Amino acid sequence: MKRIKFCLNVLLAFLIVSTQLFAAEKSLIGKEFSAFKKENKDLVVIDARKATDYAKMHIIKSVNVPYKDLYKDGLSAGLIKDPAALAAYFGKKGISNTSAIVIYDDGSNKYNSRVYWVLKYMGAENVQLLHKNMNQWKMARIPLTKAIVPAKKAVFTPKVNKAISAEMSVVKASLTNVNTILVDTRDAVEYDGSYKDSEGHIPGAINIPFKEVLNANGSFKTKAELEALASKYGLTADKEIILYCKTRVRASVAYFALKNILEYPNVKVYDGAYNEWVSSAVK
Repeated sequence: MKRIKFCLNVLLAFLIVSTQLFAAEKSLIGKEFSAFKKENKDLVVIDARKATDYAKMHIIKSVNVPYKDLYKDGLSAGLIKDPAALAAYFGKKGISNTSAIVIYDDGSNKYNSRVYWVLKYMGAENVQLLHKNMNQWKMARIPLTKAIVPAKKAVFTPKVNKAISAEMSVVKASLTNVNTILVDTRDAVEYDGSYKDSEGHIPGAINIPFKEVLNANGSFKTKAELEALASKYGLTADKEIILYCKTRVRASVAYFALKNILEYPNVKVYDGAYNEWVSSAVK
């Protein structure tokens, strides 16, 4: 009887840990994705690549959400559409704000991170990333196909989370705020203005190229490695951290690393980004 009770307690503890693991928003690998899929029968898998790449091969039953589909037209390329338009778009793709969602891209973690940030801004409750590694996918027997299955429409009820977005006024105020760290996630040549399309950086910003949070294969670094990186650049959990790049894609990668792996509580993306800054009267 005691043996049975002990086994039940061990099983219960395992189930609690497993539930906590899959409830946490993280970057999944092949085996974790397969397990997460079994736990969530109505899982929505998003392919964030271009439509032409999606058409060649994709995870079976995945829906295509090219990240640029989420942008509105305008001078500052990359600004996202208004919440009503985004909600309508996601609904047509079969995505609701309560769906369990997994997003993958070409293996760079740039485009799925961007779609991730937009979904979190819109109030999606359960969103994970999946790193594209074909060796891991083959081992996990993740099924791929060329077939495109029309998505069943859903209702996405937006619950905009303004706490993860910074407007220009917030960025301007941060320039004199000792409790805020402004981070430029572009390459060093863009930051210093030596690149042909760059005039430099926003005053007071430090430079942490987004690739520093990733391994050579595009996967995210471990928590210990990111803690060392944060220490190197003086990032701490008690600070407000505002991230930007040129069109918000690279900043979203750094956002995921700081928010979900390091669990920093106050991380924002300047959605106007460098494009908005240089096109405005503020320089």
